[in-house]
Amino acid sequence: MPTLTEIANLLDVPLADDVGSRVITGVAGLEEASTGDLSFLSSEQYLRQFATTSASAVIVHRKVKLREPAPMPTLIVDDADLAMAKVLGLFAPPVPRPAPGAHSSATIAPSTTLGSGVRIGANVFIGENCRIGNNVVLHAGVHIDDQVSIGNDSELFANVVIRQRITIGCRVTINAGSVLGTDGFGYRWDGSAHVKVPQIGTVVVEDDVEIGSCVCIDRAKFSTTRVGRGTKIDNLVQIGHNVQIGPHCIIVGQAGLAGGARLGTGVVLGGQAAVRDHITIGDAAMAAACSAIAENVPAGTIVSGIPALPHRQSLREQAALRRLPELVTQMRKLQEQVNQLLNDR
Repeated sequence: MPTLTEIANLLDVPLADDVGSRVITGVAGLEEASTGDLSFLSSEQYLRQFATTSASAVIVHRKVKLREPAPMPTLIVDDADLAMAKVLGLFAPPVPRPAPGAHSSATIAPSTTLGSGVRIGANVFIGENCRIGNNVVLHAGVHIDDQVSIGNDSELFANVVIRQRITIGCRVTINAGSVLGTDGFGYRWDGSAHVKVPQIGTVVVEDDVEIGSCVCIDRAKFSTTRVGRGTKIDNLVQIGHNVQIGPHCIIVGQAGLAGGARLGTGVVLGGQAAVRDHITIGDAAMAAACSAIAENVPAGTIVSGIPALPHRQSLREQAALRRLPELVTQMRKLQEQVNQLLNDR
């Protein structure tokens, strides 16, 4: 277990010498924390809980103004949530991984090349002419079709499926049950039936991408469906054919991007956001949960609603809509008064 000095060094913050040897045995919220735990305070709305916590030490956001001296050691940081993310790594149990080498039940085509330090679990299948980089981990049941490239230090969890001719960068994490490279959803009506449009493109996932469980990323009709470096994708996300996702985007669970949509750098899509085909969303734009984006979104804009509008406008319209029953009642009374005046003439 780490000492407070080790945690302070990790966060690069000063700490009084007389408490540095204190051992931290776990992390917990302010109300749940007990002796030995480290907790955190990121907002003044939790000052009451801070005053009564039993935590042995607390990480405190610099912007929070403490009303009185803290009864326990505090680590003052610029971002308490980010600091806790770093500290949690000290307590995270190791992820179970296959043993080095390939499990006896794995099927690996002779034309495939394996880098050094790979770990390949039970019942993994790797097709022809694949390139698996150094230190790649493939958990049980992973299926990789022909001509797939996976960069160094990437990890694919159980039952991930990578279809043919897909390129995955370095340090990519793909969680259980995700599928990359399914045919894009393309059909044309010929007057009597839906005719399938061949999907002959590929998918490229750049370095440092993290993909949640049960995510589907379709191959392009032609050219490339691309996920930019550093992007993080939550569980249950659908990404259609020829979608272009820029670097460092955040896409939250159950969001869906239709074919040809383009996201700039640092775009954030809230849960269940829906993006229409061929829409462009500019750099650093954000869409609230359940937004239905049917028009291009300029860079830096926050949108919400169905259809998605600039967030302040959407809030005004929602407020007006909530008054609609009252306004209908007023209109009926006014109509009755007008009718009465007309009848009295």
